[in-house]
Amino acid sequence: MDKNGHLVQEVLGKVWHVNAETPPKDENAAVESFSDSSLFTHWGQDLSPESRRIAFKKFQYYGYNGYLSDRLSLDRPIPDLRPDGCRNISYPANLPQVSIVFIFVNEALSAILRSIHSAIRRTPSHLLKEIILVDDNSNNEDLKEKLQGFVDETNGQQPGFIKVVRHTRQEGLIRSRVSGWRAATAPVVALFDAHVEFNTGWAEPILLRIKEDRTRIISPSFDNIKYDTFEIEEYPLSAQGFDWELWCRYLNPPKSWWNKANSTAPIRSPALIGCFVVDRQYFEEIGLLDEGMEVYGGENVELGVRVWQCGGSVEVLPCARIAHIERAHKPYTEDLTAHVRRNALRVAEVWMDEFKSHVYMAWNIPQEDSGIDIGDVSERKALRKRLQCKTFRWYLVNVYSEMRMYTDIMAYGVLKSSLRTDLCLDQGPNTDNVPILYICHGMTPQNVYYTSSQWLHVGVLSPTIDDDDNKCLVDVNSRPRLIECSYATAKRMKLHWLFTQGGSIQNRKSKRCLELVESSESEFGYQLALQKCSGQSWTITHVLTGPSS
Repeated sequence: MDKNGHLVQEVLGKVWHVNAETPPKDENAAVESFSDSSLFTHWGQDLSPESRRIAFKKFQYYGYNGYLSDRLSLDRPIPDLRPDGCRNISYPANLPQVSIVFIFVNEALSAILRSIHSAIRRTPSHLLKEIILVDDNSNNEDLKEKLQGFVDETNGQQPGFIKVVRHTRQEGLIRSRVSGWRAATAPVVALFDAHVEFNTGWAEPILLRIKEDRTRIISPSFDNIKYDTFEIEEYPLSAQGFDWELWCRYLNPPKSWWNKANSTAPIRSPALIGCFVVDRQYFEEIGLLDEGMEVYGGENVELGVRVWQCGGSVEVLPCARIAHIERAHKPYTEDLTAHVRRNALRVAEVWMDEFKSHVYMAWNIPQEDSGIDIGDVSERKALRKRLQCKTFRWYLVNVYSEMRMYTDIMAYGVLKSSLRTDLCLDQGPNTDNVPILYICHGMTPQNVYYTSSQWLHVGVLSPTIDDDDNKCLVDVNSRPRLIECSYATAKRMKLHWLFTQGGSIQNRKSKRCLELVESSESEFGYQLALQKCSGQSWTITHVLTGPSS
C-alpha cells in the first residue's frame, strides 16, 4: 500500500491553488477583515501579507486552515492516544472486511487525500476492501480532474480499490452517507467525513465488536485536529448524547463503565455524534438514515435512538481513535440551525412519543401548527411499527437515564411586558447572572419556562442531570438575578413566582413584582426591577393546558 501513499503525495504537489489566489477588489478591506481572524491567533504570524491573504481566503472557504493542510505531509505521524491496555490486546485473523466511505462537498483536496492516505496506512490491508468517495456535487475544480487522476492511478495498481460516487445535485450529507453505503460491498461499512486521520489499530476493535454482534453500531473515540494549527488535541473518553434541541454532545461515560476500572472497555452510548461503523446488512434492516431529513444535523441522534429502541445498541470504543477537524464554521449551508430544527421535529414526531413536547419547547415553537414543514414521516412510522420498537420512555429510563425530563412545564416561549412588547426578558451576558431587556429575537437566551413548581427558568434547558446550567429567576435583595435552580433551592432563596397569562409576575415570598422601570442608562429606555406591584402585565408565548408530559 505504500505506493498509494507516494501517489497521494505526487498528486498533492499539484494542488496548491483552490480559487483563493484571486485578490478581492478592495485589498485594504480584506486585510482589515482578516487581521484579527481566529485563524491567526496561534498560527501564521510569520507569513507575508500576501500569504496571509491567501490563507484567510482558504479559511473562509473551508472552515479550516486549507493553506496549512496543503503544506503538511500526507504521511505525518500522529500521536498514539489509545489507552495503554489497547496495545496488549490481540485480535483474531478472521475479522470481517470494511468499506470506508468518505463524504465531502467542496473539501480541500489535501484534506481528502490525507484522509485516504491515513486510512490506507493505518488499516491492515487484508481488512480494507475498498474506499468510496461520495462527492455531493462539489463545484471545486480540484475535486474533479486532480482527484480523479489520483483515483485512476491507484486503481491502475489495485483495480476497483477506490470508487467515486458523484451526485448531479447537492443532496446533503445525510443522503450522501446513504449513497456511500449503497456503493459499498464489504460486510462492514465505515461512514466518515473526508477530514479525518486514523490512528494506529483503529479498525480491529471495531470489527471484532461487530463480528460478535452485528446489531452493534460503533463509534470511534474522537480527537480534535485543530482547525488553525492542525495539531492533534486529545479528547477525553466520552459517550455521545444530545440535548433537547437534538444537537449532539459529548457525555461523561456512564458509572457502569467507570466501575469496571478498565479504560479499554467499550463505552455504552445513548447516541452517535458523527462518524460511525455498521454491519452493512443490519444498517439496511434497521432503516439506514432518514432520507427525508435535509442537509445535516439530527440524523445521528435519530439513528442512535432508533437502534436502541429497536433492539440494537451503540458503543464508543476507547481503543479505536480517529482525529477529526472541527471546523470553525460550516461552509456547506448558510442556515444550519433551520435544518437541524426541521430534522429534530421529524425525530420527535416519529420516535419520541409524549416527550416530543420537550423538543418543541426547547426550540420555542408551538406544539400544534408550528408552520414548519417536516415532510412525510409515514414511512418512518411504518418502519417503527414493523420493527416493533420500544417506547421513548423506555429509552430514557434504560439507555439515557442522565437526560433531564421536564414534565412540569406549564408555559414557555418569550416573556414580554405590556409596556414594551418589542422587548423580551433575556438572560444577558452569561457571566453576569443579571437578566436584561433586549429586542425580541426568540433564540435560546430569551427562552423562558414557567413550571408547576412556580419557577421561571431562563435560557437553555440543561440536557442532563449532572449539568447545573438551569438558571432560575430569583429575588436577591430586591433585585432580579439568575441563579442556578438547584443552588437557589438548596439555599431557600426566593425563586417562586405567581404568574398567570396577562397578569403580574409576583414573588411568592417577597411579594414584589417583576416590572419595567424607566432608565436613562438602558439603551431601550427601560430596565427590569423588583418593586411594589403596580399592575404591569406579562405574557409568555405558549401556554399549555396542563403540565407537559
